[in-house]
Amino acid sequence: MRLVIGFVIGVLVTMVATQYVVPALAGGDGAEDGELVILSGLDQSEGGQRQALVDQWNDIRPANPARIVELPANADQAHSEMVAHAQSGAEQVDIYNLDVTWMAEFADAGFIRPLEDADTTGFLEKPLRTCRYDGKLWGLPFNTDAGLLYYRRDIVDVPPETASEMRETIEEAKPDGMRAGLTTQLADYEGLTVAVHEAVWAAGGEVVGADGRVALDSDEAQAALRRLADDVRDADVNLQASLEFDELASTHAFGAGQALFMRNWPVAYRTLGDSVEFGVTPLPGGSVLGGQNLAVAAKSERPRAAQELIEFLTDPRSQQILFERGGLAATRDIIYLDSAVTSRYPYAKTLETAIQNARLRPVTPHYTAFSECLRGVVRELLVTGSLPPDAVDRLARCLEGR
Repeated sequence: MRLVIGFVIGVLVTMVATQYVVPALAGGDGAEDGELVILSGLDQSEGGQRQALVDQWNDIRPANPARIVELPANADQAHSEMVAHAQSGAEQVDIYNLDVTWMAEFADAGFIRPLEDADTTGFLEKPLRTCRYDGKLWGLPFNTDAGLLYYRRDIVDVPPETASEMRETIEEAKPDGMRAGLTTQLADYEGLTVAVHEAVWAAGGEVVGADGRVALDSDEAQAALRRLADDVRDADVNLQASLEFDELASTHAFGAGQALFMRNWPVAYRTLGDSVEFGVTPLPGGSVLGGQNLAVAAKSERPRAAQELIEFLTDPRSQQILFERGGLAATRDIIYLDSAVTSRYPYAKTLETAIQNARLRPVTPHYTAFSECLRGVVRELLVTGSLPPDAVDRLARCLEGR
């Protein structure tokens, strides 16, 4: 039976990879005619594959032509503009492409509406979990993300499995002419929040515990933060420019041979190309789960048509294109099951493992305020070497929206 399934998947992959021909798609029962507008952050896929999928939709659904309105690449700026659009309702928006951490906020504020009778079969469990809030399904996963450790394969024979092993490898294997052991994202944006979570988790601590309370005062979390501060100040360990880096800047630095290791998302794999000889492995200690979800705007006048577009953009064929041609992490397990995919893209199984082991950031309608507050106290840590004495209280207030 498994051989038959593998053969069927292989045929599907081959068809998707070699052609874009799809049959005309009639609107479902009650689907409203008219234009559909998707509000989204910048498309970081290789070759603009999100737009390519929308173009295909427009070919097969002339009654519902769609267009993407792109916002700034910076996640914090994109969030602010999306909230402003949702609050004002001055311009038409039918679908929001939301960072996974914004789902609770948009659902709680009434900016999006629950999906009706959506088929969730075949989605990876954790990306789908980010679409649920307060017992309802508010969207479908467009692409997922899990951090990977990129390493110089021509220098490092065996990639590290723990943070301590990575430090040892940096000390022993970093060439004299290389500027630092690691480049990552420590600028004052969501990338720093991600770095803090991953550092604390790797040490066995929690940023927010299972009881919903801030847990940065635990021994494990305190030790992790001290280690993070020490590593950041050590120019041999951490590329000092990382304090101002986002993902693209880190990719350029790693591709230019400035660091032995890089923490980054899967899309960097395609961006690097053959600039350096590199491999990827799961992050020591595990990764934050990233990604974006598509949700129907509460004020959309075409909610049924909007949901059908979401289902089209997240179906197996679309996910295949986004992964194979665009380099975005697919949200459906079928993409990672085919031998043709894993042979063409050897990192696919590593990526799937990283996604399965990734962890969600705190689920709260006040996440963006909490993230900003967390970055504030951690930036103080990086400058002074210690957290401010009221750090936990400040974070608790932000987490609760006070």
